[in-house]
Amino acid sequence: MDAKTFEQGFATPALHTGTAAAEATREGALFTIGDLAREFGITLRALRFYEDKGLLSPRRDGMTRLYSEADRSRLAVILKGKHLGFTLAEIRALVAAHDGEQAGLSLTRDRCLTQLAQLERQRSEIDAAIEELKTMAMALAA
Repeated sequence: MDAKTFEQGFATPALHTGTAAAEATREGALFTIGDLAREFGITLRALRFYEDKGLLSPRRDGMTRLYSEADRSRLAVILKGKHLGFTLAEIRALVAAHDGEQAGLSLTRDRCLTQLAQLERQRSEIDAAIEELKTMAMALAA
């Protein structure tokens, strides 16, 4: 899977919308940490974590973090990778691929298929647990 194929799944994040999303269409738009936290429904701590890990690089205006449109786009990639269950190292590769860096191509189709199989196994285990709990609840109700 190449970067463009993966990126198509989240070019426009289907997350919270607000004034930041409207501003994002403007080239050169800047976002505060609060803007992105509200738009993507995440905590300030999560944004600082991604910055500490080198995945985001806001500029500073005094104590204020100012995120670019590129940072906002990277955040969408990060959150999609997290949602899909990829590790931080794999998310770093996704971000690099998104940014067009050669190092980002290390995330392979095989790794995507492995993650898909893992999620399907988990779904199967969850479905079995749900059925068992339903059976127990019905037995307790009788």
